[in-house]
Amino acid sequence: MGRRERQRERLKAPSSDYSDAEGNVLRLRGSLTLGAREEYARALASRAGSQEDAWQRAVELLFERLAVRWTIAGAPIERQRELLARYRASGSAERAWVREVLREHCREHFPDVTAP
Repeated sequence: MGRRERQRERLKAPSSDYSDAEGNVLRLRGSLTLGAREEYARALASRAGSQEDAWQRAVELLFERLAVRWTIAGAPIERQRELLARYRASGSAERAWVREVLREHCREHFPDVTAP
């Protein structure tokens, strides 16, 4: 049997769902590669702009790496580019909720990662 004929089972990272008061659901990946952790740490420590800019970029990077699906008003968003665009278009209350979810998720799954 050749290599192409052998089907390998792909491992899937576990995911967790978080719901807000309005019933929207954000699904986050339960794994974060070492490279992603290092990139996140660099973004958080960046001195390229203001501290606020570094913090915003770090949050976006963490969201980009962890978000798998976001269901808003019953409409699911699953593509990475669309997820990030929706996050960027969200209001301050929604962003605050996402940041809190990211903090909670990191505390549970990645104790070595300091979420903003």
